[in-house]
Amino acid sequence: MASDSATPTEIRSASLLRPLPRFIFATRWLQLPLYLGLIVAQVVYVILFLKELWHLVSHSLSFTEQQVMLVVLGLIDVVMISNLLIMVIIGGYETFVSRMDLNKHPDQPEWLSHVNASVLKIKLAMAIIGISSIHLLRTFIEAGSLGTPAATFTEAGIKWQVIIHTLFVLSALGIAYVDRLTQPATAKH
Repeated sequence: MASDSATPTEIRSASLLRPLPRFIFATRWLQLPLYLGLIVAQVVYVILFLKELWHLVSHSLSFTEQQVMLVVLGLIDVVMISNLLIMVIIGGYETFVSRMDLNKHPDQPEWLSHVNASVLKIKLAMAIIGISSIHLLRTFIEAGSLGTPAATFTEAGIKWQVIIHTLFVLSALGIAYVDRLTQPATAKH
């Protein structure tokens, strides 16, 4: 809104620039195909989950306890990645594209009511740590085959997985710390 003291030239140049900010703001919709693509990836993970579940059920009488545990950890891994996808799809769309207007919807996730870019980063970091933990646990369970022809990894591979997982944890702590530092003093608990 132009003030009464603005000159006609200032008013004219301000009105000419109005379409540019509107256009820039509208470009947020370019992210829509990205979120739709993540929904397709979610469908792929559902198919993978059902395939692995069928594999578990159909071989349940012949699998050892360790094999069952590894397949179940694989199923948990798929679920955790799927949860990560949901957080990115819903939280990202709500934060960066458009409000979903889910107020009063009985199935609205609790975390969505206070999602912002900062909260989303921390939730994503925690989900990545959870996924990394599942992979590391599977590696530790399979470590008994180390040195056999069936081994799919080496001692160095295990060491790198531990280092990478540790870096994920440290990164999440760093993100949370920086987030806490950047919060206004009244918002800190």
